[in-house]
Amino acid sequence: MSPIEKGYKQVNGIKLYYEIYGTGKPLVLIHGGGSSILYDFKEVIARLEDKFQLIGIDLQNHGRSEHRYIPETFEQDADDIAALLAELQIGKASFWGFSNGGNTVMQVAHRHPQLVEKLIVASAFYKRNGMIDGFFESMSQATLESMPEAFKINFLALNPDFSKLENLFDKDSKRMQTFEDWDDEVLSAIQSPTLFITGDRDVMKPEHTVAMWRLVEGSRLIILPATHGVYMMADFDGSLNTHMIDFTTREVEQFLNN
Repeated sequence: MSPIEKGYKQVNGIKLYYEIYGTGKPLVLIHGGGSSILYDFKEVIARLEDKFQLIGIDLQNHGRSEHRYIPETFEQDADDIAALLAELQIGKASFWGFSNGGNTVMQVAHRHPQLVEKLIVASAFYKRNGMIDGFFESMSQATLESMPEAFKINFLALNPDFSKLENLFDKDSKRMQTFEDWDDEVLSAIQSPTLFITGDRDVMKPEHTVAMWRLVEGSRLIILPATHGVYMMADFDGSLNTHMIDFTTREVEQFLNN
């Protein structure tokens, strides 16, 4: 598994890193907080690279992309994605966002609706009360030491500058600590066919994902017996539920092709 194209594009004042796998209809892959393209989407790419043109992007402060010393916002990430796709001369694509990447792709649909063919929102949220009890309290006490070790190892392998890891942690944690509820209109205005995916033991409550599904007219919903993201990627200990990942990617492929 190797990209057919990779590199950087100058986007809104920083260089963003991207990788492209396969050919066909474009599907943009947006990772979650603290992560990177292949950390979240390696298993997905391995299963779908012969079916779609997969475009992975390392967002600001993440992976190989450059860093900003200003607060992160989902809106800024959405605008960065739109600008990078313009540089790649991609006028319309489907989007798969996981975790914070799911929030980001919803903002892409809200702010740049003309870009979106279809939307896959995996393990995301739009209101604080949608997260499991105690989530935001734990975020308020988070330190770099409490960041999952797998995230630290992954980041430093791609970008071996510890000060940038500190910047990433600071920006990601502050974004969550200061998150303010979105208006329902952010979701209800989405016109693109949308698939919501979550786990029954995810960090957001299943009923919150159901509420999001009800706001997007005609959207689809999958709730799997899973924790955060293990339906599409390895768990923090490296273990893989290949059966569940196979199921998820088959359902996504069917959604995108119908």
